[in-house]
Amino acid sequence: MFNQADLPDVIPVFPLPGALLLPRSRLPLHLFEPRYLTMLEDALKTPERLIGMVQPNAAPDGRTGGTGLHSIGCVGRVTQFSETEDGRYMITLTGLSRYRIIEETEGFTPYRRVRVSWEGFERDLGPVDEDPGFDRDRFFKLLERYFAARELQTDWESLEGADDELLINSLSMLLGFEPEDKQALLEAPSLSTRRETLVTLIEFALRGGSDEEVMQ
Repeated sequence: MFNQADLPDVIPVFPLPGALLLPRSRLPLHLFEPRYLTMLEDALKTPERLIGMVQPNAAPDGRTGGTGLHSIGCVGRVTQFSETEDGRYMITLTGLSRYRIIEETEGFTPYRRVRVSWEGFERDLGPVDEDPGFDRDRFFKLLERYFAARELQTDWESLEGADDELLINSLSMLLGFEPEDKQALLEAPSLSTRRETLVTLIEFALRGGSDEEVMQ
């Protein structure tokens, strides 16, 4: 079990548009670029085995301190990995905590590293988050409309049996929203606000606000 004192001040980051990692959730990744293979090898040499996921941000809005990255990302621990015959890796990151980028650090690694602050994200390392106001029946009716409109298939029994956090976080990660929408889901301060954001995005898509929403 990690606490904030166990987390380093500098972490490697993997900028990937549209990829969302949330605390206590799992993200499968396929690594094949040489710089990210080196990043994985270096991470596996450390006891923490941490890699930070973050979204690129090209907008000149001052939110990133000039790094070209969104200011908030989520760090994960490599909990599974396997190598293919041609040298690629399939890995799974288990989300630990969000972080705020302070600055990008200089170094000799081919991948990017950033100095981060964990302040304000103490709850990420705590127990499963709860959503007392969650109306599951109403939510599933909306979700059924969304899946039908997009002609998507899913295991409804597994979805209905998931606890609130697993359900909301898994849908936030899997549904094919735009990168900026994914960032809004990441930055939601609580499970309740993430669920409200998710509902808003689904309703917007059903009104024709998005061109193509597909499962990743």
